[in-house]
Amino acid sequence: MAEVVEKGLKKLGVTVSKPVLAVLCIIFGILVLLIPELLQLIVGLFLIIEGALLLTDYMEIRSQQSSA
Repeated sequence: MAEVVEKGLKKLGVTVSKPVLAVLCIIFGILVLLIPELLQLIVGLFLIIEGALLLTDYMEIRSQQSSA
C-alpha cells in the first residue's frame, strides 16, 4: 500500500520518505482512536486521493498506448 501512495505522490511531484509516511500513519491512527469522528474524514480523504491517483495512472497509460 505504501508503494502505491509513494508512486502517486511522486507523480504529483511530492516525495515522502517511508519513515515520514509511517509517522503520519501512526499519528492518524492515534487521532482516530482519540476522536472516532475523524475516521469518516480520514477514510473519505484517502479514498478520494487514491481514486484520483488511480484514475490519473489509468489515463496516463491509456494515452501512452494510443500514441504508440
